Amino acid sequence: MCYLSFVRPDGTSGYGRIEGDTVIDLTSAALPSIKAAIAAGLPFGDGPRLALEGLTLLPVIPDPGKIICIGLNYETHRQETGRAEAGHPAVFVRWADTLVADGAPLLCPAQSTEFDYEGELAVIIGRGGRHIDEADALAHVAGFACFNDGSVRDWQRHNSQFTPGKNFPGTGGFGPWLVTPDEFGPLGPQRVQTHVNGLLVQDQPVSDMIWSVPAILAYLSAFTTLNPGDVIATGTPGGVGSRREPPLWLAPGDVVEVSIDGIGTLRNPVAAG
Repeated sequence: MCYLSFVRPDGTSGYGRIEGDTVIDLTSAALPSIKAAIAAGLPFGDGPRLALEGLTLLPVIPDPGKIICIGLNYETHRQETGRAEAGHPAVFVRWADTLVADGAPLLCPAQSTEFDYEGELAVIIGRGGRHIDEADALAHVAGFACFNDGSVRDWQRHNSQFTPGKNFPGTGGFGPWLVTPDEFGPLGPQRVQTHVNGLLVQDQPVSDMIWSVPAILAYLSAFTTLNPGDVIATGTPGGVGSRREPPLWLAPGDVVEVSIDGIGTLRNPVAAG
């Protein structure tokens, strides 16, 4: 099944389940957000039918408690950056106001001309926990979505920590919806593809990750509690704009699309920030 967060034509927000070109509005006083619904196990439920085309999408989880990102998780990307192999995943964080929904513009910061794309698979936590065993980790997943870990490279390089370059408002995309594990299928063959203005710039299967999704969840939960609705961005394949010759920087007027088999396409135009 597929779930999404949205704004209705009257300006109120909600969430629901997609059925064809219709959304079943599941918003209630008891479960007012998709995060609350995930914590309750995404009950099937029923509700008013809304036309999907009449809704404005929100980031899949508009209010995540945590957005944790994994860096250098494909060998092609590690090699193109020249970074050394490591014994543990590279971890950094984003804030919720850095993310926009499918269809909304990514904001190119005025402070930089080095705005880059990073197509990724996002994992949304369902059942929370600490010290999650790798063998049981996928039972803690509510679903998957597309993610664009938009990066302001010169600010990312200010020091050894990535935080400034990853947290300009409106620089990342998250959507278009959450696909549950039963519909997404076993992890592995799904390809993460990124297009910029129609040009294919990234294309690699999830099976090429250095640290698998279960390994990532086991590692993260060793030092922090993972809660329902937390978002884990699992890393980008090789082909980022900063490592091309010449570099391929995003600019106002560009369009970035991140597509993943079994989910669909996250499409964002680029606008001046």
